Formats: sequence, C-alpha cells, structure tokens
Amino acid sequence: MTMGILGFFGFISCNNTPKESAFLGKDPTADSAKKAYFAKIGAIANAPEQPFVADSNKLYVYLTFDDGPQPGSVNCYNICKAEGIKATFFMVGLHQLKKRDGKQIVGMIRNSYPQFLLANHSYDHANEKYKYFYQHPDMAFETFLRAQDSLQVPKKIIRLPGNSAWVLQNQVKSSHLVSAVTHQLDSAGFSVIGWDLEWNFNHKNARPIQTPEKLAAQVDSAFSKHNEHTRKNIVILSHDRMFQRSADSASLVLFIQILKKNPKYVLETVDHYPGAKK
Repeated sequence: MTMGILGFFGFISCNNTPKESAFLGKDPTADSAKKAYFAKIGAIANAPEQPFVADSNKLYVYLTFDDGPQPGSVNCYNICKAEGIKATFFMVGLHQLKKRDGKQIVGMIRNSYPQFLLANHSYDHANEKYKYFYQHPDMAFETFLRAQDSLQVPKKIIRLPGNSAWVLQNQVKSSHLVSAVTHQLDSAGFSVIGWDLEWNFNHKNARPIQTPEKLAAQVDSAFSKHNEHTRKNIVILSHDRMFQRSADSASLVLFIQILKKNPKYVLETVDHYPGAKK
C-alpha cells in the first residue's frame, strides 16, 4: 500500500471503507472535522474501568504480543486463557484485512477484557519504513487514529512500530526520531507503552531465541538490578507469530508457568501500568 502525505487527515488508500474515506477526504485544515473525529475516537475508547490498586509487595509483569492478527494470535490467546493470566495484544489495522479470520480474532481479543486488552499498533506498521514514517509525524499520527477506528480499540493505548517510547501522565520519553509523533499522541490523550525486555526471535523463521528459562532469568535480573522503566513493573515484548508452531507454543506455556511459580509476580494488562492515562 502506498502512503501519501496529504496533511493531518489526508491519508487515502484503496483499502479505505466508504465510512473512512468520507471522513479522511475532508479538508485537512477543518477544525470541525478534527473535533468530530476525536469525539468518535473518544466514544470508542469507553471500555469500563476495572477497579485496580497496585500491591506494593508485588512485582508486575506485562506480557504483550505485537503485530496481530497473525498466525499464532489464537495460540497466544488460548494459552494465556488456559493459564489464567492477563496479556495485551498490540494489533495492526491492516493485518485484520490480510487474514481471512482477522476481524473475528480482533473481536475475540476486544471482547475478552479485562483478561485481555486490545491495543493500537498503528494501521500499517509504518510499511516497515520506520525512518520515513517518523520523519512525517502528521502522517504517522494519522495512521494511529485510523487504527483506533478500524480496530475499534477500547482504550487510548499505543505501541509505536519498531521503536520503544513512553507517553504516560506527565511523562514523554522517546528518541529524537519519534519525538514529534509522541508529543502529538500525548496531546491527543494517548498513552504510549514501550518495553523493558524482548523475547527475541529469528527473523527468518519467526522462532523464539531465548529459552523460557533464559527469559524468566532475565525478568528476575531486571527486577533485582532495577532495570525497569518504572520500578516494580516490567513490560515484555513478544510477537504473535513466534508461537504458531506447537513446540514454540509449548515454550510460551513453560515461560508463563515459571513466572506463576513466583508468588511476587502478577501478570497484568498495560492499562494498569503506573501512569497510564485513564
């Protein structure tokens, strides 16, 4: 899909639905159009708040899966559900159209809150051209709004494609490359969630690199050495496609089971990360 820069809301493609095209084709300088769109996004982001009070004696782990819906998304969902743990799925708007059952998978995640949280990972994952994407922040910002709409994301929580940045209450932490779009997202009331640890994968076959035991040891070490972005909270980045094979799904099961053996660890969704905007 080819991206053009047509101003604040000028991103048009052949994949737009009639409803999307009707809005996105409006005068990008029209304040009324902007206000109407933000009102619409606000109406989507209305999942009921779950009572939550952090326990100061606990350590919080946020298991997150990126780039779905993809092969492996349903495996991740089923494993986490069977293990009774919470997880967050950062999904890509365009991917729900590329997968035959993509919209059903997105809906399944969305409707499983509070155990699972559907969050925003952009509309097109920057077309894998990250530098160009972030050097045009209005265009980048627009794709997050489009994903929020097309995926019907229930909360205003985003992860940037290919870049770890943080936007929380009274805090923006990002590299220079993504600074402009993170400040736009902050002004629009979004949280941006980065990560502390990554479950790395082989980019040729999408198979996990660390063993479950190694990754669990990295979690223990990050907590003990205070290498978290926020004390007592660790966000783990993984990708749905890593767990499409049965052997790799078994690794995810084992990793979760290792974490569950530590009575201090609590697995949560990122809407309960300290400082996430309500």
